[in-house]
Amino acid sequence: MTGAHPLPSKRRRSALRTAAFLSPWLIGFAVFFLYPLLSTLYFSFTRYDGFRQPAFNGLDNWSYVFTDYPLFWPAMRNTLWLVLVMVTCRVAFGLGIGLLITKIKTGTGVFRTLFYLPYLAPPVAATLAFVFLLNPGTGPVNTLLDTVGLPTPGWFTDADWSKPALTALALWGVGDLMVIFMAALLDVPKEQYEAAELDGAGAWARFRHITLPNISPIIMFAVVTGVIQAMQYYAQPLVAGKVAAGVIGGSGQQFEPGYPDKSTLTLPQLVYNLGFQRFDYGTACVVALVLFALSMAFTALLMRRRGGLIGAGE
Repeated sequence: MTGAHPLPSKRRRSALRTAAFLSPWLIGFAVFFLYPLLSTLYFSFTRYDGFRQPAFNGLDNWSYVFTDYPLFWPAMRNTLWLVLVMVTCRVAFGLGIGLLITKIKTGTGVFRTLFYLPYLAPPVAATLAFVFLLNPGTGPVNTLLDTVGLPTPGWFTDADWSKPALTALALWGVGDLMVIFMAALLDVPKEQYEAAELDGAGAWARFRHITLPNISPIIMFAVVTGVIQAMQYYAQPLVAGKVAAGVIGGSGQQFEPGYPDKSTLTLPQLVYNLGFQRFDYGTACVVALVLFALSMAFTALLMRRRGGLIGAGE
């Protein structure tokens, strides 16, 4: 009878030891993720301005956001556009630049530095520079386009061109993805390329059947992190809209985000505008939960459909 107790005791000690090692992560997860998430969910069902006690109002906030709030659906469309277009362009452009630099025989360090430096520019400063460069009246880009007889878009002052202009800004700062892809490309076994060349495979066949399958985890990482960043896209569209609208700061100035014509409005801007400018925390929590659900849905879809991203290489 006495020999039946040591095993459960060892398991209990092992479980306690494991919990002790996991405790820093568990505490961090509970304090910085689980508690804020549950609080956001709770406040989304209340009328709360940050000063008075929250008052339960059922689904009123949810109904207002989805049916009556005029800025929600434009922000949703813009955010999805940025996820689908900007993330795709950044991944493709970063991979292309990485491929190009790995093929260069001399001056690799110089080109790598030149392409990486824009990524180090602060987002606000980079956005300010782009707005002035793409100024439709005095910017050098439109001046050059007019000189060669090409159309001169309105860029950040035109609702049809504001999101492409933001995409161009994102491509200018693609140095982070370039470095990641370069490291992945340099890790592809050269023996596979040599065997493919002996079999008569061309450049596209080698890229499709050797390069893509080998770097597929890095492509997945770039896409998932890009989606998360696009879901958090706040500073650049807000600054671009403000500067293009002529609102550059100062007391007493009121600015509704999204200029021009709600084309630069994103969901994170709504969260800040509702929660910290209008003090409507309940409605802001609804938008925040929608943003969280979209991020999780995109990430889950990408993880489940990983093969679809590299279908050409399989």
